[in-house]
Formats: sequence, C-alpha cells, structure tokens
Amino acid sequence: MFSITTLFSQTYRTGIATSAAVLLSGIMMTGANAADIATTYNNSCAACHDSGALNAIKKGDSAKWQQLIKQKSMPTLIKSVKNGMTQMPAGGLCSGCSDADYRELIEYMSK
Repeated sequence: MFSITTLFSQTYRTGIATSAAVLLSGIMMTGANAADIATTYNNSCAACHDSGALNAIKKGDSAKWQQLIKQKSMPTLIKSVKNGMTQMPAGGLCSGCSDADYRELIEYMSK
C-alpha cells in the first residue's frame, strides 16, 4: 500500500526524469538542427552562394549580409526568398523550407 508521501516522491522523481529527458532532447535537436541547416544549405543554396554565381552574396561575407539584413529586414528577405528574385527561383531551391528554415539559412550564410 502506498502512502501519500511515497506517491508524491515517485511522482516528483518521474517529473524530474521527464523534465531531464525533454531538456536533453531539446539540446540534441538543436545540434541536429544545425546539421540539418548545413545540409539544406549544401543541397539548396551552395550552388550560387558558395561561388557568388548570378551575383549571389557569398556565404561568409558577413559585411554584405549584415548590410542586406539591415537594409531590407529579415522578414522582407524571407519573403523575397519565398517569392523568388531576379536570378533566384521561388523558394531558393528549397521547396520544403519553412520561414524559420529560411531565417536560419540566411543567418548561416551570414556567418
């Protein structure tokens, strides 16, 4: 037979274990997400942004990226990627990307 104290103690330990598992999975997802962004970049953006083809700002050119982000704003850049631009097709060759993915890709390229 369980007492209230025993039941509370077990519930408390289970809650801590669950919280720890959620925290660890969040940390692991963050690392996986960074790898996913790098992979998405390589599959969708690198063809132009590694070489600067078609006047694309090169990955790692922080000054130009920061100037563009400041000039246009991140929401406007995301909208431009989604709609396409003169030399860039709609979605920037990433048909499955969300707005958050585009933001992370722009941030990734700007570093």
